[in-house]
Amino acid sequence: MSAEQIFTNANIVLADEVIQGTVAIKDGVITAIDAGNSMNPAALNLQGEYLIPGLVELHTDNLEKHMSPRPAVSWPTIAAMISHDNQIASAGITTVFDAISIGDISPKSTRLANLTPMIEALDYSQKHGLTRSEHKLHFRCEVAHPETWEIFNANIGNEHVGLVSLMDHTPGQRQFEEMSHYRIYYRQKYGLTADEMSTFEARQIANAEQYSEKYRLDIADFCRRNQIVMASHDDATENHVLESFNLGMKIAEFPTSVEAASHSAQRDLRVLMGAPNIVRGGSHSGNVAASTLAKQDLLHILSSDYYPGSLIQAAFILTQEGIGFDLPKAIRTVSKNPAEAVNLRDRGEIAIGKKADLVQVGLHREQPLIRTVWKSGKRVI
Repeated sequence: MSAEQIFTNANIVLADEVIQGTVAIKDGVITAIDAGNSMNPAALNLQGEYLIPGLVELHTDNLEKHMSPRPAVSWPTIAAMISHDNQIASAGITTVFDAISIGDISPKSTRLANLTPMIEALDYSQKHGLTRSEHKLHFRCEVAHPETWEIFNANIGNEHVGLVSLMDHTPGQRQFEEMSHYRIYYRQKYGLTADEMSTFEARQIANAEQYSEKYRLDIADFCRRNQIVMASHDDATENHVLESFNLGMKIAEFPTSVEAASHSAQRDLRVLMGAPNIVRGGSHSGNVAASTLAKQDLLHILSSDYYPGSLIQAAFILTQEGIGFDLPKAIRTVSKNPAEAVNLRDRGEIAIGKKADLVQVGLHREQPLIRTVWKSGKRVI
């Protein structure tokens, strides 16, 4: 049995309030929460800073960046995994769903080549205790790709899979309803000439016509039968949302309009938006700003997406004047809400009986600073 740990003189962010007080943990679990300071000389004094739950990240492609830090560069897989994990833990994220692309649309991407090495690196690192945070898999299924169903079937049995999203990046709809945005984004991202872009567009449209509907239905059916949580992706209209709802989605990732977010919330799909969208003040694709949804109470979950440090920063921005979340509600978007959305009931809030995944946060003016991170009571940062 491990000794009791006591954290005191903390502003403890509970699910619905902030109290000044003390948290006790034992064997990696929270055992007591009390107002006021502990007189125990062994207690760790947090100097009045915030104590919040460990952050829960549902959608990040950060591992891909460490696997391929530059075009045509492949990094050793375990080293890439550890480097990625260090960045995740340092951002206060104690549970992360690493987004792995099943199928791809890029003519120059290494995603499919990296898929198996990334899964193997995650499996190995979890088995051997190499990571500071807990890593799970989020399979992002590109339904317009010819090989998606085959790749999905080959990998869906992995024990770490906890979330599946269905994506369709066909030009002219969803995230890229405006063709001008689509062409600018992909020409810049992949360095395509005008002729290459035309060929690329035509191929994506043809693939969508052949595969999208079948793969969407087949994957959704599999996930429903096997009780795997599903997320929609880039829903833009009421019809998109209705389709997602009927297929059994529980999360609405990155809806592109107020209309889609509103209909998602009405059907109890948890609306997930990018934390970078909050930090930057808008969408890089020209879609709805996450702050607009927050002001209308249509934002439930934040994801760091491509920038891990944005998660804690965005949560505190939500408390600023003009958006108006109180701190507990803001912190829920990066802890309790995402944990509950993927059925992780043992974490995501500071409460008796929950995992002692905790983060000490200081403030420099309005900038949150991650001081210390504990995973199941063990200090990892």
